[in-house]
Amino acid sequence: MDKMLDIYELLKTYGTYIYTRDPIGDLMLMEDEIRELYKANVLDIKDYQMALLLIRQETTKLRIKENNQ
Repeated sequence: MDKMLDIYELLKTYGTYIYTRDPIGDLMLMEDEIRELYKANVLDIKDYQMALLLIRQETTKLRIKENNQ
């Protein structure tokens, strides 16, 4: 797992589609879903940590972009 598309695909595999028209809100929901998959022992620790890292990096990018506009 090395890009956001991988996370979208992973969530789709488990029937989770997230789109709220709020990109930061979407990322927060994705983080919650990833956390739940990990708690259910569906994800291993490596994928869990990488997914959280990618989501948080994307969230930071969007917040910086939002503040510059």
